[in-house]
Amino acid sequence: MNITRPRLRTTVPTALLAAAALLALSACSTSDDSNDSAPAGSSGKTVDIRIPDPGNSGVLALGKKDGSLDKALGKVGARVKWTGSAGPFAPAAQAMNADQLDIATGSITSGITSLSQRPGFQFFTAVDPDAKGEGILVRDGSGIESVADLVGKKVAVNQGGTGEYLLLKALAKEKIPADKVERVYLRPDQTAAVFNAGQVDAWAVWATYAVAEIGSGKAHFLADGEAIGSDNYSLNAVRTGFAEQHPAVVKALYDYLHTASVKEKKEPAAYLNVFTDVGPTAVTGKAKEVQTEITATSGTVDPIGPEDIARFESVAAFYAEQKVTKDKVDVAAHLLDVEKLT
Repeated sequence: MNITRPRLRTTVPTALLAAAALLALSACSTSDDSNDSAPAGSSGKTVDIRIPDPGNSGVLALGKKDGSLDKALGKVGARVKWTGSAGPFAPAAQAMNADQLDIATGSITSGITSLSQRPGFQFFTAVDPDAKGEGILVRDGSGIESVADLVGKKVAVNQGGTGEYLLLKALAKEKIPADKVERVYLRPDQTAAVFNAGQVDAWAVWATYAVAEIGSGKAHFLADGEAIGSDNYSLNAVRTGFAEQHPAVVKALYDYLHTASVKEKKEPAAYLNVFTDVGPTAVTGKAKEVQTEITATSGTVDPIGPEDIARFESVAAFYAEQKVTKDKVDVAAHLLDVEKLT
């Protein structure tokens, strides 16, 4: 089932953005409660960039703990305003549209469904599809041994996002009509109990949730991102108004994320359990080994290049074909060339 897909990126090496990056809701403005109409650092004002709290793992978690991110942003007259917590991209997109959030992370798949509405954000970085950390999970001993075995079964997916994409892509690859498999729409943070109770037969999901299941020794990928042929990039989005007013801050954030993600690939264990190694946010045991392996083989935070855009458009066309979106979304119209920001 595993198919080796050629690397398309030509501009930079590969590595991983953290497993729990920037998704959530927030609210705040500049440090003196003024609007962000002035350039970063002008008139002695410090610009707050509103980013969801990174949790216990990843480059932002370490940057928060050691102060390195604020130090990097301080050079362009900005600082982070941590707020909210990790969550789906759709509400984060709504928060950016409502001027309540400046940065969020999501997949190209969830991004396309958000772009199909009235987006007030642009994507400015790309992380290559996660070949090993996303896929379709099944319980050990389930008797499901191929994608064809999903016919007549129930599969949990997040509607319009990574899960639905992975399932539809896997079925299309095997020429199985989508209506032969029942899609059960669930929020990913509510799915583990349903999956483990046997109320669904499989779960199409990504590393944030898959690692714990695989680490438990009770589940495995029926097909991972590589086998499915996934083009599901992870992207960072910025509120359009913020990017227009503070391009230097966005560029400084990108520079930090890229450099840190390269380091994370080389030393993945250093970016796990940043604040605590116990409790529900800690990654321990076999799950820690699984996450470390995924991080070491995945991509870095990079600028969006022509090869990436072609793959984004392919996903948009697939979503329209599968009637996930009404029409093909013009992704290219909502991309920002971070290398040109000053």
